[in-house]
Amino acid sequence: MEFSSLLLLSPLLICITSILLHVANRSSNKQKRLPPGPKGLPIIGNLLKIGNRPHESLTGLAKIYGPLMTVRIGCVTTVVASSTDMAREILQKNDQAFLGRSIPDAVTAETDYERSIVWLSGGTKWRKLRKLCNSQVFTTQRLDALQRLRHQMMEDMVHRVSQAGEAGEALYIGNSVFGTTLSSFSNMMFSGDAFDPNSEEAKELKELFRRIMELAAKPNLADFFPVLKPFDPQGIRRDIKCCFDRFQTIIDSKIDGRTKRRASGSQRSGDFLDALLDHSEEHGPDELDCRDVRLLLMDMFVRGTDTTTATVEWALTELIRSPEKMARAKQELIKKVGLGFSVEEQDILQLPYLDALMKETMRLHPAAPFLLHCAETDVEVCGSIIPKHTQVLVNVWSITKDPACWKEPTKFQPERFLDTGIDFRGRDLCFIPFGAGRRICPGMPLAARMVKLLLASPVHNFDWKLPNGMEPKDLDMKDKFGLTVEKAEPLAAIPVRVATS
Repeated sequence: MEFSSLLLLSPLLICITSILLHVANRSSNKQKRLPPGPKGLPIIGNLLKIGNRPHESLTGLAKIYGPLMTVRIGCVTTVVASSTDMAREILQKNDQAFLGRSIPDAVTAETDYERSIVWLSGGTKWRKLRKLCNSQVFTTQRLDALQRLRHQMMEDMVHRVSQAGEAGEALYIGNSVFGTTLSSFSNMMFSGDAFDPNSEEAKELKELFRRIMELAAKPNLADFFPVLKPFDPQGIRRDIKCCFDRFQTIIDSKIDGRTKRRASGSQRSGDFLDALLDHSEEHGPDELDCRDVRLLLMDMFVRGTDTTTATVEWALTELIRSPEKMARAKQELIKKVGLGFSVEEQDILQLPYLDALMKETMRLHPAAPFLLHCAETDVEVCGSIIPKHTQVLVNVWSITKDPACWKEPTKFQPERFLDTGIDFRGRDLCFIPFGAGRRICPGMPLAARMVKLLLASPVHNFDWKLPNGMEPKDLDMKDKFGLTVEKAEPLAAIPVRVATS
């Protein structure tokens, strides 16, 4: 993320419009007691200090200016919470006041984005959608009913990985996990109408996802200088709209096809789409219409695939770097599942070390390094005033590296989660990979199941060796900041099928 090169774009327009906004912003906030923070340059604020690794730079700045600080990202005043105590202030004590979301300009290219559960700033509609997700979609009963589909996707992944192993090919783990995750979500949403993984439609969907993630991760001048939004100076909104529109057409075709079959009396599939359509029929389109159904399905796809893929790739990377931890995970799986048997979800509860591996990966490599909020009203927090409409970031990356909460926080130590009771359900503010409070991720129950299965299957069925004689200690562990924090250098490894006798 090269902010300095971005600032070379449209310099005259930036200067004129940003100066006006900067003056107006200073005038409106001069009486506010904002938290302390670094002094910014005219127009660009603290952009140069933040740089292309904001999760790290904001963590460093917090050590100077405190766990609640103010930075200016271009002309956008932003308050950053970087400790467990400050996260508690934002996500628990004042969560009603911080229900809002600052909406990136790229998102506005999606039709009906303002109705999305991700971007709605509280209110009746948002509460109804949350309740629907919790009571109809991500329930234990429904997720249990769809276990067979997820297991089939895992079997398909093991088969594909075995073929690569037989050929002696190095496999790009992220690509394999991404494809499996996409197929799993497709099957849970559309069941018998799911995308054939080898079809042109599925390939197109994968490319659409890649393009959406790439464009959404680009630093956007319109986000740093809001007066530039009407001009879309980098063409990001224009380009991503083409992807959103095509994605929407694909999803709409699935919904239309299912609606017609239901009207003809076809048997229900019991998948996510049926759950949403059942709710719409029971409560009427004023409660949930086809636009809402489409947005929920699109949000599940986009939010679920990227974060799941990043987490599993980081976990396998850490295990390959730590042979003793890989051996312990394998031994647990052999003991509880047995050689030659598939890992099933009922096995997961009997695998405490696998659970610890997942948690430690989420701690050390949080896929979403920031929780994005916005003040709905003026709020007093620890003696400071956070004005209405101020963007608020909870720096999850900083909190999970805090030595006040974690012993040797930069080391990969799954054992720290054994017999501790620390969980990710929003109670322990030192560990919030899914957020906390009212805006905690509603898909958390499914995400936890998916990550564990996607991690258990390759660990249980394969040994892994690095290509070209590379040693585990030579693996590149640099990350790349974007829509998620993923490996800068994708993990490639050669699978060797574990003997079953």
